[in-house]
Amino acid sequence: MIIPGSGDTFYCCNCFRDSLYAQALHNAGCYITIMPLYLPLANESVYNKTPLFFPATSYYVDQKYFAKWKMPRVFENVLNSPSILRLAASLSGTTSAKGMEQLTLSMIKGDDEVFAKQTNKIIHWIENHAKPDIILLSTSMLIGIAKAIKNHIHIPIVCSLQDEEVWLDGLESRCAREAWESIGKNEIYVDRFITSSEYYKSVVLSKIPEIKEIDVVYPGVNREKYQTQEYPKDPTIGFYYRMDYENGLDILAESFIALKKENVISNLKLKIGGGYTRENKKFVHSIQKKLQLLKNDVIWSERYSLDEHTTFYKDISIICAPLRCNAAFGLYLSEAFAAGRPAVVPDTGSFGEITETAGILYKPNASEYLTEALRKILTDNVLYENCKKHALQLSCEKYNDTSVAEKLMKIMNVAILKNSLKSGKETIY
Repeated sequence: MIIPGSGDTFYCCNCFRDSLYAQALHNAGCYITIMPLYLPLANESVYNKTPLFFPATSYYVDQKYFAKWKMPRVFENVLNSPSILRLAASLSGTTSAKGMEQLTLSMIKGDDEVFAKQTNKIIHWIENHAKPDIILLSTSMLIGIAKAIKNHIHIPIVCSLQDEEVWLDGLESRCAREAWESIGKNEIYVDRFITSSEYYKSVVLSKIPEIKEIDVVYPGVNREKYQTQEYPKDPTIGFYYRMDYENGLDILAESFIALKKENVISNLKLKIGGGYTRENKKFVHSIQKKLQLLKNDVIWSERYSLDEHTTFYKDISIICAPLRCNAAFGLYLSEAFAAGRPAVVPDTGSFGEITETAGILYKPNASEYLTEALRKILTDNVLYENCKKHALQLSCEKYNDTSVAEKLMKIMNVAILKNSLKSGKETIY
């Protein structure tokens, strides 16, 4: 698995999805090696420790300042030192693509010398340490790596697709078009594409018409880690995702204030977690200020950690995610459902497809409509119990690690067969 590191300071759905894929395949008996890009990964529970490839520090400087001549080795070593990488991780997490056009296109097109230097390291390591039966690439924004590998080693490749447009459509318009077109050109180096919902499958097919076939794999969690018979004494709304404007924490804050003023739901609480980065600090502080008068009813979990995933949902009654963007999935939903917590989410993106009747969908995504939906589910015990029952059912039938592993292994076998037929060798695992 070739996956980018984000610094592990906030809830990143793509990063957590990669971790869940690795865990699910490991539990199913597969031997997994993670090859991290950009920043070191904190979660090393299911894979051997490997070198860091495409280090964010030196790769950025190399692309920006040394594209026409070789970067001094001593300078590269300093940039890739543990202390500098830790600093980079602490500053990571930007959602702005502005100024990152060159690096983004480099990773997608895979045709410049700085990129080639890094992919040569990946190929050399694969050949000498862990030549796999198959490679799983985290995102199509790394598809240049698939091109490099296929041109040197004939290994089948499966590529995940999720939320690429959030970054790519934020590039300068000419570069955004070039990025999408370049993914289309390089799709020939991938044997199989997967994504996390039928909704996002339709998005990708409209953006990249060269891709003709995509398999949907709904992400799922280890249900045993989330299951609990305990529910909070007081009704508690939960928000567990990156704390920023795009994810609508301010919309939820306004709804919570409105519900507290109504005082129809006794002892109503709000728990907020998922972490944030320095670019979100101003926004988070504005929300804290807005909720200051209700501080005794608001529980903040500001420091994000992977361990918190299995404990957060035990302290809430429902999960609420008023995202302003169209989500490809929303892993917090599969987590909440495993814990028997219904969802209240806007009727946008994949939310209707994923939630079904395990919660309430509302539209438009404005605080007054969210307030109405929250009031409805938290004052109607029959409705709440029905939603809870269906949440657990969805977790059991669809959003669990066993289902994920079974689907991924079937897809990987198809990719292996497709690749072997191209090379004249028929091998199925």
